[in-house]
Amino acid sequence: MANSKSALKRVLINQTKRARNVGVKSAIKTQVRKFEASLGEDPAATAALHRKISSLLDKAARKGIIHKNAAARRKSRLAAKM
Repeated sequence: MANSKSALKRVLINQTKRARNVGVKSAIKTQVRKFEASLGEDPAATAALHRKISSLLDKAARKGIIHKNAAARRKSRLAAKM
């Protein structure tokens, strides 16, 4: 456990940030699953999901949750599947 007041504060801040990051990553994964499920169906719905996922990935990269190149790679792979 933390030995100083500032170390304890860092532990608490890191827990808060981790919870937020896990939530964002989970939301991205959920949308990707929906996207992959809709691939054989309505092309318009698939395109709308692709735009939504692209936005989520860009926001996550901007906030530092995932690396910008990882976001670009994932968007590219989803576009190729479309």
